[in-house]
Amino acid sequence: MAGEADASIVAQNAHAVAFMDVRQAHPGHVLVVSRSHINDLREANAATLVDVFTLVQQLTRAVGDTFPNDGMSLWHSIGAGGNQEVPHLHVHIHPRVMGDRLLEIYPEPPTLPAREDLDAWAEKLIAALSRSTDAQTAHDATADH
Repeated sequence: MAGEADASIVAQNAHAVAFMDVRQAHPGHVLVVSRSHINDLREANAATLVDVFTLVQQLTRAVGDTFPNDGMSLWHSIGAGGNQEVPHLHVHIHPRVMGDRLLEIYPEPPTLPAREDLDAWAEKLIAALSRSTDAQTAHDATADH
């Protein structure tokens, strides 16, 4: 982001820059990166998220129309457990071909929880979203003054 390394920039806006990843499993792998240094999307403000994901959408269309693919994968990793290699908000756009085995999601078939468990987890998330929305509203009210 500081312009100290070579980059093949393909698009940019106020809060994000998109460039070719130096590692290409298939031609067309693009990174969309926030201009501000934040670790992941949880730390981003709304303007940054809008600009990052506007470029993600635009570049996903362009990559899909330009490079051979049977589909596309988008990913944003968070933290060591999510295999985040660079602690800076970025989204990968990967053209994919059948059988390439990139980003295999489950190393073995996942369990299928009981409906009661799914409902209980959903309730926990609903409560967390409510707390998060209340905190954001309070933050926005004080930030406007």
